[in-house]
Amino acid sequence: MDLKLKGKVAVLTGASVGIGLAVAHAFAAEGVNLVLAARQADRLDEAARQIATQHGVEVVPAACDVATAAGVDALVGAAEHAFGGADILFNNAGTGSNETILDAPDDKWQAYWDLHVMAAVRLARGLVPGMKRRGGGAILHNASICAVQPLGYEPIYNVTKAALMMFSKNLANELIGANIRVNTINPGLILTPDWIKTAKQLTEHTGGDWEGHLNAVAHEHAPIGRFASPEELADFIVFLCSERASYSVGATYFVDGGMLKTV
Repeated sequence: MDLKLKGKVAVLTGASVGIGLAVAHAFAAEGVNLVLAARQADRLDEAARQIATQHGVEVVPAACDVATAAGVDALVGAAEHAFGGADILFNNAGTGSNETILDAPDDKWQAYWDLHVMAAVRLARGLVPGMKRRGGGAILHNASICAVQPLGYEPIYNVTKAALMMFSKNLANELIGANIRVNTINPGLILTPDWIKTAKQLTEHTGGDWEGHLNAVAHEHAPIGRFASPEELADFIVFLCSERASYSVGATYFVDGGMLKTV
């Protein structure tokens, strides 16, 4: 299927590893030029080099922290300087948390709010004017199944991802008149390096069977009985950002192997 994406420009956050890196490769395979954001410059530069070499597209690395206004300004500036703006924005930067509501300090709540919500707000303000000049575009927010089905050990993550989902709905209503489609994706269990790192830590003193640990997690939570690869999720993300999904507006899509327990 021709997704009609060749020559488009996509801005991706959290793009040097895991889901973001897989999505970058998937977009590049469709001929999309990229502006990639992450905090670790060395890892980001290497990812950009590999993608450009493998797929023959232009890839601009922009090392920045999108949880800050200055970081967002730097990313928007990089897109404007290199390509005169962008057609696609994939808001992916984020991380899990671990706390209780009664013990978590204010600054931890604020840090996750800035990363999961304000980054998306600021990037919309920065990139949407350029999308309008280019005739429209697509914005996709990576929230989580935890936005509607929370895990008990990470209330801050749950709350801020739920807020991101509601922001996405409001932004969709505001921008569709400018031919800019906004949607949300709520992944379930995706086998990212963070999951593997955590599993190795948890099994370090009990035999080191981290794969068995992850298998148990998958069978406990997902009827499909396994984690998804980042590439499986990336395929769906690229489709949602293409003209083939032209009637998808303000929606939330669960890619979770059946993990969601409600209809």
